[in-house]
Amino acid sequence: MPTTDPDATDEGCWGAGARAVATAKPMLLVGAVALIDGDGRVLLAKRPGGKSMAGLWEFPGGKVQDGETPEQAVVRELQEELGIDTRQSCLAPIGFASHGYTDFHLLMPLYVCRTWRGTPSGREGQELKWVRPMRLGDYDMPPADAPLVPLLRDLL
Repeated sequence: MPTTDPDATDEGCWGAGARAVATAKPMLLVGAVALIDGDGRVLLAKRPGGKSMAGLWEFPGGKVQDGETPEQAVVRELQEELGIDTRQSCLAPIGFASHGYTDFHLLMPLYVCRTWRGTPSGREGQELKWVRPMRLGDYDMPPADAPLVPLLRDLL
């Protein structure tokens, strides 16, 4: 039977919260997108050498700049990183990641996009791969991206 007594012996979420006392870290807001092609595959980008978490696969996107919404950031990043154009109205939010890294806390909304103009290409040296939803778990991803995989697989 559930209890509302925070001093109860069942650790549950109360125990986890007690251990999660944290010092303030800067918050980093990043927008990410799962591009879905006509065959139902998802585009992943491999972080190039020289960047943090190099070699890991991620959903395309990037940092939200001052004065931008996450949707504006995704549209801008898709143009800069992949050379494709889309519109905010083509982005459907499906979830988000909230992850505490060593030096910052990442908040990352994830959007699905099925409509864009152009052919994605790695304009910043990143390798790209179209992946079937059930195979997304086969790729090593940053800790913030990985929990979004089951959500995306269930949706697709």
